Amino acid sequence: MDDKELKRIRIAKRIAKEFKDGSIVNLGIGMPTLVANYIPSDKQVLFHSENGFIGLGPEPDKNSIDKDIVNAGGKPVTIVKGGCFFDSSMSFSIIRGGHLDYTVLGALEVDEEGNLANYMIPGKMVPGMGGAMDLVAGARNVIIAMEHTNKNGEPKILKKCTLPLTAKGEVDIIVTELAFIRVTKKGLVLEEIAEDTTVEEVIKNTQARLEVAGNLKKF
Repeated sequence: MDDKELKRIRIAKRIAKEFKDGSIVNLGIGMPTLVANYIPSDKQVLFHSENGFIGLGPEPDKNSIDKDIVNAGGKPVTIVKGGCFFDSSMSFSIIRGGHLDYTVLGALEVDEEGNLANYMIPGKMVPGMGGAMDLVAGARNVIIAMEHTNKNGEPKILKKCTLPLTAKGEVDIIVTELAFIRVTKKGLVLEEIAEDTTVEEVIKNTQARLEVAGNLKKF
């Protein structure tokens, strides 16, 4: 397992601990889908997929793949006992009706005001923002799962987003391989750091101003 995959797993494991028992959670495509693999055994969480499921389970093994059961990113998934299937109109009624407790999405940029840019880079092919705009507006809590810096080592948590916004002021929590950051009215609060990093390293790799919580924890 390479370093990138280890980072993704660390992020997914931390986010999996955040959900309250009985929550309905939407997982965006890419890294967020890993979260379903790490839900604590003492919690019951139902996962929603915008292509028409509630009750997504962990990734199937090679011998139990059903090509007709895939998540919004087209990857095979399992369905837990009691899971259900429905059409897109019902799926987006659930999203837009405010029935999701959490949504977990990836991001290109997030800033101090909780603004999110996650669907396009000017000059590059854009497949579309999908349901992200609906999800961030409809879910009660928006959690961003992303690496702390981009491929060039530049911060992705900025003072102000430079890319076109998907949503304005909707992000509640940012989780990276280095940090757990909460978005508040006063700005970004660094509540936890990874066990193998330091506050100084997190600040060095963050353009936005961070307020360090007095009871800083590690994960």
